[in-house]
Amino acid sequence: MTDAPIQLRRATASDAAAITALVDEAYEKYIARIGRKPYPMTVDYQAAIASKTVWVATDKTRLCGALVLIPGDDHLMIENVAVAPDFQGRGLGRRLLALAEDEAKQGGFPELRLYTNIRFTENIAIYTHYGYTETGRDNQNGLNVVFMRKVLV
Repeated sequence: MTDAPIQLRRATASDAAAITALVDEAYEKYIARIGRKPYPMTVDYQAAIASKTVWVATDKTRLCGALVLIPGDDHLMIENVAVAPDFQGRGLGRRLLALAEDEAKQGGFPELRLYTNIRFTENIAIYTHYGYTETGRDNQNGLNVVFMRKVLV
């Protein structure tokens, strides 16, 4: 980890391998908890960059965060927000969530939505802290998930 300022920018095709490595590093701790790789670890990030809105955070030496957004009819979906373990607890996740809010507002979306595994209790607590409310629980891709949303004013 360096003390260089963190820059946010749109991902390019050349970022796909680094995003994959970052997501694997960020989500590895959950494999034992749920008995398989979490969904974000199975995504083809080359394809995601081509078809979705993907942002990355860099500290000039490496990629340290990623955000994947998908526009819906009446909302912006946060498909993934990932922060490298050695950058966690430093406000980068909050910056990425704020970026998602800005993108939603600029796109005219009245709310953000996301879902997370029911066993990722720390993530549920973080999202709740930042104003997201639970809207339901269901099975998604073979996993029990919590659906959440944040209404933007």
